[in-house]
Amino acid sequence: MEIRNSTVMTEFILLGLTQSRDIQLLVFVLVLIFYLIILPGNFLIILTIISDPGLSAPLYFFLGNLAFLDASYSFIVAPRMLADFFSERKVISYRGCLTQLFFLHFLGVGEMFLLVFMAFDRYIAICRPLHYSTIMKPSMCYALLLALCLGSFAHSFVQVALILNLPFCGPNQLDNFFCDAPQIIKLACTDTFVVELLVVSNNGLLILLCFLGLLASYAVILFHLKGHSSEGKNKAVSTCTTHIIIVFLMFGPAIFIYARPFRAFSADKVVSLFHTVIFPLLNPVIYTLRNQEVKASMRRLFNRHTAR
Repeated sequence: MEIRNSTVMTEFILLGLTQSRDIQLLVFVLVLIFYLIILPGNFLIILTIISDPGLSAPLYFFLGNLAFLDASYSFIVAPRMLADFFSERKVISYRGCLTQLFFLHFLGVGEMFLLVFMAFDRYIAICRPLHYSTIMKPSMCYALLLALCLGSFAHSFVQVALILNLPFCGPNQLDNFFCDAPQIIKLACTDTFVVELLVVSNNGLLILLCFLGLLASYAVILFHLKGHSSEGKNKAVSTCTTHIIIVFLMFGPAIFIYARPFRAFSADKVVSLFHTVIFPLLNPVIYTLRNQEVKASMRRLFNRHTAR
């Protein structure tokens, strides 16, 4: 898509997470340590699932893709944020800003869709076990992945297209540490009520529908588990509990940021930090720590390489 805009705007200035040098240094150290520890863990999850034929079930196929999406999502914001801590003037070009916006929403919505597909997988496995092998075939998994890509692209395309039509002729300071639609739209020198309404509908409505749908599906699954045997019930409840934790970690901040009018709150940047950097890297790790099969496979992989 060619970026055209009848405006003199060529760059944006990011105001960053905070203006306090002490807080910036503290956040830099904490995020960098967290990033260097957790990010390799995500790639280890992907490597484990790829290298172990025993982890070929759809659940692990989706988990591997979640780890990939979450790691990619953190690359969109975290490296630049860490570098900007040492920059007096945090500048990003107009094209670079829209590119960051596009991939931020492409990967973010992709994660949401993936959580929906994982809930669908658990529903079929627990509530329709006799039909599981015929429904959740590899072809179905790849079809869902293709639908994820197409849906994410359509969503992100709309986000960028709405901003491309806005004129910018005034201040170019974004009160954030990355480019996102609410802050960019505020800088437009025109009435943005309709655009804000469209963006909130495109973001907030989609997020709320996915969130409520996920809660409803897991409620049905947990209700269905009441009649299961103790051993199978405990394992399924543990898996569903993990999924629900991830749903709240991901959708809670997203609802706070996107499912409301574009008003600034003091907690916006802190919530955005957890939403774009911390939680995405934690999601696959939480899944793995509560999954005995993946942990056992990781130990076997480690033992194979240390025995050489």
